[in-house]
Amino acid sequence: MDNSSNGSFFKRVFLLPQFYIVILYLFAVVLLLLNYVFGLVSTAICILISILFYRYGKKEEIKEVAIPNKGIAEIYKNSLSHFPIPFAMVDIHGWIQWYNSKFEAIIKEKTIVNKNISDIFPDINFEIFPESSQDTSKDIKFEDKNYKVTIYKINQKEEFNNNLYGIYFVDDTENYLLREESLKQKISVGIILIDNYEEVMQSIEDVRKPLLLALIDRKINVWVDEVKGIVKKIDRDQYFVLFYSKHLDLFKKKKFEILDEIREINIGNELPVTLSIGVGVNGKNLPQSMEYAKAAIDLALGRGGDQAVIKNEDKYYFYGGKTKEVEKSTRVKARMKAYAFRELMEETDEIIIMGHKNPDVDCLGSAIGVYRCAQLLGKKAHIVLNETNFAIKGAYDKLIESEEYDDKLFLNSIEALASVKDTSLLVVVDVHRPSYTECPELLELSKKIVVFDHHRRSEEFIENAVLTYLEPFISSTCEMITEILQYIVDKVKLTPIEADILLAGITIDTKNFVFKTGVRTFEAAAFLKRNGADSTRVRMLFQNDMEAYKAKAEAVRNAEIYKSNIAISVAPSNVDNIAVIAAQAADELLSISGIKASFVMCELGNEIIISARSLGDINVQIIMEKLGGGGHLTVAGAQLKESSLEDVLQELKYTIDDYLEEGD
Repeated sequence: MDNSSNGSFFKRVFLLPQFYIVILYLFAVVLLLLNYVFGLVSTAICILISILFYRYGKKEEIKEVAIPNKGIAEIYKNSLSHFPIPFAMVDIHGWIQWYNSKFEAIIKEKTIVNKNISDIFPDINFEIFPESSQDTSKDIKFEDKNYKVTIYKINQKEEFNNNLYGIYFVDDTENYLLREESLKQKISVGIILIDNYEEVMQSIEDVRKPLLLALIDRKINVWVDEVKGIVKKIDRDQYFVLFYSKHLDLFKKKKFEILDEIREINIGNELPVTLSIGVGVNGKNLPQSMEYAKAAIDLALGRGGDQAVIKNEDKYYFYGGKTKEVEKSTRVKARMKAYAFRELMEETDEIIIMGHKNPDVDCLGSAIGVYRCAQLLGKKAHIVLNETNFAIKGAYDKLIESEEYDDKLFLNSIEALASVKDTSLLVVVDVHRPSYTECPELLELSKKIVVFDHHRRSEEFIENAVLTYLEPFISSTCEMITEILQYIVDKVKLTPIEADILLAGITIDTKNFVFKTGVRTFEAAAFLKRNGADSTRVRMLFQNDMEAYKAKAEAVRNAEIYKSNIAISVAPSNVDNIAVIAAQAADELLSISGIKASFVMCELGNEIIISARSLGDINVQIIMEKLGGGGHLTVAGAQLKESSLEDVLQELKYTIDDYLEEGD
């Protein structure tokens, strides 16, 4: 210890009153030894002084502790009251308990206590309150300002139940506007593709082809020039576009009117010209925006074309999609896909075929078609099926009863996961959304995946497939697989059961060859007829019993006519196979004069299922997508969990109203 430390120590000791009391006690002891009477008196005086010092010191100590605590509480309260940013305290359910003047200023109300914070700020509710001491932050907009809100748990003693939360609001409007302006100054990348270039060119006289192309070029150039963008034709049917992102709102506001303008061009072409537009927005750099644009154009084409798709980071926005898919008369693409598929099958020892959950006849029929492809090449194949339903029971029973197939034709998910190997080939039919497949885990374990589907592409997609054949203009996956079969080997031989189920899949999805039926559809049906399909046996595969027929009739009878040409109904829930009955009722409602679209709902477990049908004037796919479903322009559906029929009915009507107001 140094000298200064020693000096400080002795200084503190000599200033303590206890030091002098000890000295007095020592004198009292000395006096007690010299003179007994003086010693006792001195000792009594020392004891009295000690008591007085103790009481006085204790009072001072209490006073010193109490005064600062009281001061701190006042300072804490005053500091929150004069906190330079809005602050409020709420309980665990969001009821306001206290707030400062700055908070009152932004609310512009005087009596806020005991109001719920979510009534004032809908984006703030008790569900986002942190359970631990970790803060929660959220960006909100209130009136004309943007705030960064931070919510934290106020530490209290146990008697207060630790159920108070502090919320403070930092005005972030200036930063928000700067970020918005920065995003608007970014470059967006667009790709424009003429969907049906070949078909349109074949439908017009040679002398008029240059004029048609010149008109298309001019309209696209004028459209891009309106936002001071740059457009470059990079192929006979493809354009590359650059423009500032701030002009994207103009395109959205006008709903990409270029789609309609191009479609209206008619100089003798029998088919209308349609465009697909893919726009990439807010990429970190131009290459990433280009990748976004490519993903958007792929999605637009996969959904049938004649639409614009915007990809903004991980979100997609859709515009257009009014017209029906145009059938491609050429089979070149089908032949090329078949050759690639055959090569993949020849490289593997085992093929696992998987459809979607709650399979229908198209799903089972296309799976059986792929099974026959494998058999023709001498490969083992299995179909993943966890349980049957009313839609496929007739076809399934015939397959099980037939001696053509072994016991391992069908595997459940557990058996399929156990049998999959690195060399296995997984073929997914009639579905392209991973979450909708019969066993999503198989997608993660399989090294090689092939996808065959006829539905319009959705945002969720099996991305790691080595071969994808997705054509929304094809009537059914059964039609697609029937064409593939014809290129696998020179002489195709089907069993009558396989031909029947494939034809049944086409029949069901085309509603007895009424919807989405093209030349290739009839050619596929003719091929199946030549291979033993029988229309009478096909019809027997989807016969209804009396209870099902009555339920369908009741759903039709109770239909409500909405907006003069839309039928909405609820199928009774007291019968089996209600989902199939709802779909049949939706089909039946379209046969009523004046009805352009139909929606039939049913309750299945904890889900509300909607079957939507249209004659083509109303795009039911767009309506169902807004409810979380999808499908085609004329056939679509959706499944809503944890909702009541009444709530879904109201939500459906609101969605229909929005669709009609938008003019889509």
